[in-house]
Amino acid sequence: MAYQDVQKGAEKRRTIYALNKNLPLPAAEVAKIIEHAVLHTPSSFNSQSTRVVALFGAEHEKLWQITEDALRAIVPADKFEPTAQKLAMFKAAAGSVLFFEDQEVVQNLQANFPAYADNFPVWAEHTDAMHQYAVWTTLAEAGIGANLQHYNPLIDHAVAEAWDIPASWKLRAEMVFGGIATPAGEKAFAPLEGRFKVHGA
Repeated sequence: MAYQDVQKGAEKRRTIYALNKNLPLPAAEVAKIIEHAVLHTPSSFNSQSTRVVALFGAEHEKLWQITEDALRAIVPADKFEPTAQKLAMFKAAAGSVLFFEDQEVVQNLQANFPAYADNFPVWAEHTDAMHQYAVWTTLAEAGIGANLQHYNPLIDHAVAEAWDIPASWKLRAEMVFGGIATPAGEKAFAPLEGRFKVHGA
């Protein structure tokens, strides 16, 4: 595989909101894509602190019902319709991936390497983000659309109860995925000047 193939994968990965339940691959194969990312994505100090839960079908829909219930408790009823439409869009997809960071791992690293204690929570976030990108890009290469959401910490307790999540796992993001009903539009790019510098090449 040429490096250009990796670059094309990065270009293909886009935020896609119009998703459906028509996956181009069996759910078991999608789960294997996610599993591969969990196994092979790097982490600081090889901490392997990221935890991932994949939800398909009714389990996926349950996540977005949990989210709707949590939001209805805090959003005024007369202003809820736009939120309801957005949540229905997520529920219409085929599945979700929940990304967590195991705080027990982070705390053990802080105890074992006190000189870097303040950095480990930050590095854990970096690790989690790399897992998200690895899953998202590979799904895109498989013809599966996705978008990334952050309803944590609002839904943390209900999610932990619904799927028996250990207390040390901290929810960081929710990725919705499914068949692509409507592709992403053109992407605007800010000028590279001021964003990228090269010295010594």
